[in-house]
Amino acid sequence: MRTKSLKKNKINVITLGCSKNTYDSEVLMGQLKASGKDVVHEQEGNIVVINTCGFIDNAKAESVNTILEYADKKERGIVDKVFVTGCLSERYRPDLEKEIPNVDQYFGTTELPLLLKALGADYKHELLGERITTTPKNYAYLKIAEGCDRPCSFCAIPLMRGKHVSQPIEKLVKEAEGLAKNGVKELILIAQDLTYYGLDLYKKRNLAELLENLVKVEGIEWIRLHYAFPTGFPMDVLELMKREPKICNYIDIPLQHISDNILKSMRRGTTYAKTTQLLKDFRAAVPEMAIRTTLIVGYPGETEEDFEILKNWVQEMKFERLGCFAYSHEENTHAYLLEDDVPEEVKQARAMEIMDIQSQISWDLNQEKIGQTYKCIIDRKEGQYFVGRTEFDSPDVDNEVLIDASKFYLKTGDFTNIKITDATEFDLYGEPENN
Repeated sequence: MRTKSLKKNKINVITLGCSKNTYDSEVLMGQLKASGKDVVHEQEGNIVVINTCGFIDNAKAESVNTILEYADKKERGIVDKVFVTGCLSERYRPDLEKEIPNVDQYFGTTELPLLLKALGADYKHELLGERITTTPKNYAYLKIAEGCDRPCSFCAIPLMRGKHVSQPIEKLVKEAEGLAKNGVKELILIAQDLTYYGLDLYKKRNLAELLENLVKVEGIEWIRLHYAFPTGFPMDVLELMKREPKICNYIDIPLQHISDNILKSMRRGTTYAKTTQLLKDFRAAVPEMAIRTTLIVGYPGETEEDFEILKNWVQEMKFERLGCFAYSHEENTHAYLLEDDVPEEVKQARAMEIMDIQSQISWDLNQEKIGQTYKCIIDRKEGQYFVGRTEFDSPDVDNEVLIDASKFYLKTGDFTNIKITDATEFDLYGEPENN
């Protein structure tokens, strides 16, 4: 027994799901390190913490499979302890405890102090914003709010993350300053809903004021906006984007659908006409802006006519970036009361059709970039290429700029001007200017 107790524990944190989970894992790791714990991200460790996603069926399946894999490793003595946290655990804890009892403990999304205690660490309030980033050193996520007050019928996020809670501007500025000191040059602002930022704390939509403060942080060169909601978008943000070079001409605004019938059933609080006008206002205010959106097809009651409306609109709007998901019927959501009446193969076919249309739009837009020069940040070297991004591209989801490493040497984490020499639907090829 004595040898066992003398063994030095290593805690392995595994992150599944979205950038908001990445952020939560980084905070957890920062707290563990501050308590003197040996902590790694997705490497070998005898104690495992799985930060799960519970958003849609595919994500839930991946989370459950990962829990089962590590419960089995525990059974076989490969790891000593397994803890589960995050959205799946928040949403289905009683079921998980019953079905996978070999996990040491399950924790919800708001139980970080309890999780730390189980890992033999103390929650340190003074560590505001301190975390171990798991992204390449040049960019980091900055979570400006948690939870969501929107009533969207298909979405389980409020069940897992609770009501909208904004973080104070001073706290976020301090966190940004800490990240900049560690070499971060690009902040990616995330929340379930950026549009709502500040309403709870300042009694007004206050994203613009937050941005005014963040652009003053020395060392930060790009600030990118992710996950804005279309209804009530604070238009003063666009004026700031136009005026302030640090704010990327980029926005991620999930629109989900455009047919009025479906928007109404989804409880999105907007219409075809209002959404289309909003996008026109975006383009008028910041003509060079790249707009990313996500859509859902196969929602209950989506007819061929609804889908045609969506298809034609995607053709017309020519989004720079677009993702499309097949609807997932989630229990305890408002839409769960509706009949999930679009067959799975129809959902998948519709999603593919939208992505085919987008693929052609992306090809056309990328061909226009050939011969142009863009300021790019170099994220990494992969195989024979240095991989960079323009301000119009977010990590992991958008275009990458590939530069031949056998001909040119670039430093990861640096900004450099790249002239685009070739393009496919989803990648750009270029070379440094003045070479």
